[in-house]
Amino acid sequence: MTQDGGSGSSVAAKRVLLGHIVGAHGIRGTVLVRSYTADPERIADYGPLANEGGDVEFVLAVEGGTAKGLICRVEGVQDRTQAEKLKGVALYVDRSRLPPPEEGEYYHADLIGLRVVTEEGTALGTVEAVQNYGAGDILEVRPAGEKRTVLYPMIEDVVVRVDVAGGAIVLSPPEEVDAGDRDAAEPDNDA
Repeated sequence: MTQDGGSGSSVAAKRVLLGHIVGAHGIRGTVLVRSYTADPERIADYGPLANEGGDVEFVLAVEGGTAKGLICRVEGVQDRTQAEKLKGVALYVDRSRLPPPEEGEYYHADLIGLRVVTEEGTALGTVEAVQNYGAGDILEVRPAGEKRTVLYPMIEDVVVRVDVAGGAIVLSPPEEVDAGDRDAAEPDNDA
């Protein structure tokens, strides 16, 4: 693990979450890593990975795997006590170090911040996050000036076109959408 020399580099640069350290493994300083890469065992191929703040880097070497995750050695970590301190650390890489996505595929980091409009050009808001709860990607869009977000499924019937270079996503919104903040919903007065 290496510290950033305080170069003042912007943490706001687009970064992609590649995995999490989920805990220590054994007594010799290895950790368990949950990898989100297409080929989980290649997480170390991206070079040093940074924590969420971008101020600490981790050099990983994959040594094997279990049902709970990959067994990895972290450079500079020598024992279980040091490994336990890394539990919960998110592992990021600069977007520029990733290969270009396949046609019709997108990195979530590339979608965040894009304008969302209808086919007619009506502004729906800005992509705040891309969620996935197991049934597919969901665009979380914040309309201008609103506290609540709106959720749109990222499926062909809804997403007409994604233009990352142009900074916009064109949607054909379904008749019903899910508001991301249920507490702000109107109370049911029919009772």
